[in-house]
Amino acid sequence: MPLDRFLSDIDVTPEQRHVIELAFKSTLRNLNLIDRSDPVCEIVARKVIEIGTNGVSNAVAISEIAYKQLNPRE
Repeated sequence: MPLDRFLSDIDVTPEQRHVIELAFKSTLRNLNLIDRSDPVCEIVARKVIEIGTNGVSNAVAISEIAYKQLNPRE
């Protein structure tokens, strides 16, 4: 699932886009989501974008926050 389709609707700088892409990939890895066609990946994408566009600018921090919010076991 390409993240581009979600990022095209919002105004982000190239740097923000890169950070969000890194955070998205890291979050998928942390959640053990391999199949990009899995509908859960869309939920992850939306959550990472939400966090990344609301003041958090570090890919590691975005990924950690998203993981904690999305992982039911945490």
